[in-house]
Amino acid sequence: MKSHRRSLNLFKKSSRLIPGGVNSPVRAFKAVGGRPLFIEKAKGAKIYDVDGNSYIDYVLSWGPLILGHAHPRVVNALKNAAERGTSYGAPTGLEVKLAEMVTSLYPSMDMVRLVNSGTEATMSAIRAARGFTGRDKIIKFEGCYHGHADGLLVKAGSGAATFGVPDSPGVPKSYAKNTITLPFNDIDSVSSVVKKEHRNIACIILEPVVGNSGCVLPKVKFLKGLRKITKQYGVVLIFDEVMTGFRVSLGGAQEYYGIKPDMTCLGKVIGGGLPVGAYGGRKDIMSVIAPEGPVYQAGTLSGNPLAMTAGIETLKVLSGKGVFKKIEKKAALLEEGLKDAAKRAGARTRFYRAGTMFCTYFQDGSVHDFETAARSDKEKFARFFREMLEGGVNLAPSQFEAGFMSLAHTDKDIERTINAAYRAFRKC
Repeated sequence: MKSHRRSLNLFKKSSRLIPGGVNSPVRAFKAVGGRPLFIEKAKGAKIYDVDGNSYIDYVLSWGPLILGHAHPRVVNALKNAAERGTSYGAPTGLEVKLAEMVTSLYPSMDMVRLVNSGTEATMSAIRAARGFTGRDKIIKFEGCYHGHADGLLVKAGSGAATFGVPDSPGVPKSYAKNTITLPFNDIDSVSSVVKKEHRNIACIILEPVVGNSGCVLPKVKFLKGLRKITKQYGVVLIFDEVMTGFRVSLGGAQEYYGIKPDMTCLGKVIGGGLPVGAYGGRKDIMSVIAPEGPVYQAGTLSGNPLAMTAGIETLKVLSGKGVFKKIEKKAALLEEGLKDAAKRAGARTRFYRAGTMFCTYFQDGSVHDFETAARSDKEKFARFFREMLEGGVNLAPSQFEAGFMSLAHTDKDIERTINAAYRAFRKC
């Protein structure tokens, strides 16, 4: 058994100073039992806790570290940038460079505004859509998580799903009443509501691949149907690609599925592991944002030089010839290995993958929305998670979170993961 004495002591101290002992709820391990690990360092595909244990990491800071931890080019670039100053509160050429890179890879984005988090990106995109259309209501989908802004914590996924609190206390009813929540992959329900309410609906926002209910793949006719309906009724279609951007494909889910949204929200990868977010889209919509237009949004640390530097270096490496395909090939290798391990162990699981993100559900039925994802056996997942951790593999501590592959994972790492999974499946 691995020793976690130092982590436990830090958690006890942390619990006296920080609510729940953590600064983001899913880190608390409540859904899987035990106490959280406190990490001391990370390199490549591995993280190391304060007790000296190492783990092959598939959390990767919840997605952004697609090159792996502490990639040499990113680290060296950050060192040089930090020596020039960490924040100026003024424009820099780095912001322009990153904006150029993003818009070239996402042609649906004529213009982009850089912010500090995914929550800021989605919140700001919705505000812009409301300002552009003059309408108040929005449509989101069950299990899709778009950050913790008021009005979006209505049947959210991820941590909210993990703890069974889909409607967060503290969100005024006056906010929630403008949020219409519908089942993912159900185009008929969308069509019915939009036909009736389109004069009041500013936008439809969704994760095109739902990464906060595990990894729920869209039906192509669902995405195409959304695009058709929104164009017909002048509703802004927003793809929240904070998680799927540069993960499903280099150009995100919109490139993979061939759907051009009106607005896109990004984050994670474009910060290379530092806090960042971005939203962008059609020029006529983005032109309503201050100072060009009347819709206000601001941020002192938006576009800060460290996050821009890390993002630029990450995208430079990721855009290299064959790099993304190499990472995706690793993810496919892991997929086949985990499926085989589950079959050999007699475990009832369903595995889903979109590019370099994936999830194993502990059930034998198909998963196509939050309701079907929620049928998974959370107790079995919790046992699987603990066994994998003991076997030196770090997964997200929730059945309702995606895992991620990186460039740094080796064939040996993947083989070790599959072997650990076989042993863990047998005990579940």
